[in-house]
Amino acid sequence: MGVLALKSSGTGDSNPSANSPQCRPTKLLVPRCGAWFGAYVRHSKPDLEKNVLAYEKRIGRTLDIVYTYHDMSLGGLEGQLLTEQEQHVGKKRMLLLSWESKRWNGSPAEQPRWSQIASGALDKSVIDVQARRITAYGKPLFLSFDLEMDTRTPASGTPEEYVAAYRHIHDRFRELGVTNVVWTWIITGYTGHSELFRGLYPGDAYVDWIGYNQYNYYRCHKAQWQSFAQTQTASHDWIRENISAGKPLMLSEFGTADEPSKPSAQAEWYEQVPRVVKRLEGVHAALQWNFRDPGPGCDLSLARDESWKSLRKAVSDPYFNQVRPGS
Repeated sequence: MGVLALKSSGTGDSNPSANSPQCRPTKLLVPRCGAWFGAYVRHSKPDLEKNVLAYEKRIGRTLDIVYTYHDMSLGGLEGQLLTEQEQHVGKKRMLLLSWESKRWNGSPAEQPRWSQIASGALDKSVIDVQARRITAYGKPLFLSFDLEMDTRTPASGTPEEYVAAYRHIHDRFRELGVTNVVWTWIITGYTGHSELFRGLYPGDAYVDWIGYNQYNYYRCHKAQWQSFAQTQTASHDWIRENISAGKPLMLSEFGTADEPSKPSAQAEWYEQVPRVVKRLEGVHAALQWNFRDPGPGCDLSLARDESWKSLRKAVSDPYFNQVRPGS
């Protein structure tokens, strides 16, 4: 299911109208004239829609993509791709489902390993069940298997075993007639893992979009303050040079810590987003992470009204306002 990249079309002012026929998205959900805007919105499974609507009220628009997580447990909402809430949200938006080879409430012995998935041992109990649910949903959606897998080896297996597991899920879905998945490979983007990335890439025939997750962590990781451009550019350029010159790219998680001593810093950081995304060749989606990471100083959510106002202005840019499929 390979796809050629659609080049970003300049800085936005001279772009054709998002409503024009040439701007309609492709079958693989690539907007032809700009980029999608999405978010991970903090929620528990039953309150997803309520929290998405509250987030949208603050940014003054409907999200293009809503990002959720699931494990491979055998019961409950955590292991149920496409919960009722997700299906409600998906009526007006696209979904990015991050499917993790974990059982979050399970013992260490219960955690699936990549070799186990690749062998087909979970087909009947897990893989086939979710494939049928996705087929019944009908609408195209983004699906990521084990995002940031570069942080999970060797605990979950070797890079070769990851590739085998990814390909097995992809091929099993194809055997079962699933046609509405856009296969999205998401890495951290941390360039210190560059050799791992090479070994973890499943191949162009198995990947439709490539995503990476880069932040201005600041005090969270005892790092220097970085601008939005500084957080995104090195990973983008490395992927383009070493993994794919043609796949559409997704900033699948981006965000910044706060700087309490300079209350305007977070707002100023988000002001850069449209300008930078427009010049990152092939980036066709950007998803804000409005939550925290573990550890002190690691709250990456929007901290104050000024930050919300800045993001609201950024995502009102015409470049982020394309016509969603089915609209």
